[in-house]
Amino acid sequence: MAEAEAGEPRDPNAIALATVDRDGRPDVRIVLLKGKDPGGFVFYTNAESAKGEELAAHAEAAFVLYWKSLNRQVRVRGRVESVSEAESDAYFASRHPRSRLGAIASRQSRPLDSRATLEDAVADLEDRYRDRPIPRPAHWHGFRVRPYQIEFWADRANRLHDRIVFRRGETDAPWPTADWSRQRLYP
Repeated sequence: MAEAEAGEPRDPNAIALATVDRDGRPDVRIVLLKGKDPGGFVFYTNAESAKGEELAAHAEAAFVLYWKSLNRQVRVRGRVESVSEAESDAYFASRHPRSRLGAIASRQSRPLDSRATLEDAVADLEDRYRDRPIPRPAHWHGFRVRPYQIEFWADRANRLHDRIVFRRGETDAPWPTADWSRQRLYP
C-alpha cells in the first residue's frame, strides 16, 4: 500500500466494492478504503444507501484495489461487519466540516429533484451548526471486511503474470495472524 500511495496519482485507496442485492443481483461502485486493522479492511458510508442495504441483506463483499501505475492489483473477499460506534464517531469527526454536513444532507441513492436542493440543504446545515459540533448521523458508519481470501496479481512480460492467492483457515483469529494457505495460480 505504501508503494501505491507513493506512485498512484490519485486515490490509491479507491476500491471497487462488489455486493449483491436481496435478489442476488450484483452491484459494484468505487469507495475509499480508510484503513486496515486486525479485524480487516475498513470503509465508511451511508448505511441507508444501496450498498448499505445490500450489506445488511447479505453480509459478504468483494473488492479490488487496482494500481495501474504499478501494474498490480489486490482482490479481497470477506464477511462484512459494522465497526464500533466509537470508531465511526472518531472517523466522522476527522472529516472536513462540509463533508460531514454532506453526509447529513444526503439521502444517498434516493432520487434528487435538483442539485440546488442538495446545496440548499447543506447551506441550511452550515447555518445550524455554525458554532456547534456537527453530529454523526445514525445512518452513517463504518464497515469492516474480514477477509477470507486475498489475491495478489502483478503484471509480467508476455502476459505471464504472477498470481498468488491466500485463503484463510477456519478460525476467528485476527486476519493477519490467522492460518492462511498460500497458492500460486496460473495467470
